[in-house]
Amino acid sequence: MNLTARQRQYLRAEAHHLKPVVLLGQHGLTEAVLAEIEQALETHELIKVRVPGVERDEKREIIDAITSQTHATLVQTVGHVAVLFRPRASYSDFNLPKPGKSPQQ
Repeated sequence: MNLTARQRQYLRAEAHHLKPVVLLGQHGLTEAVLAEIEQALETHELIKVRVPGVERDEKREIIDAITSQTHATLVQTVGHVAVLFRPRASYSDFNLPKPGKSPQQ
């Protein structure tokens, strides 16, 4: 899913108060962790995942693997925390801004 800048801004604001729901441990990205991320995305749609103790390149590879395997969209990364979004197929709790020009433009 491709997000516009306005949609990313909206989701960042919505995620601001959230705490990470999944924390990668010493074993890294395992099937159990992926299953937990899948469940969290299905339940919440917008989640934070903490990827501690790895270098920047390795962290990027882990986040890319998560997004490709869960079909989620990366909204933003701040430090060791990634914000992921995947809307539900049936309905979404989030009313994303429509793509197009903003009123300020």
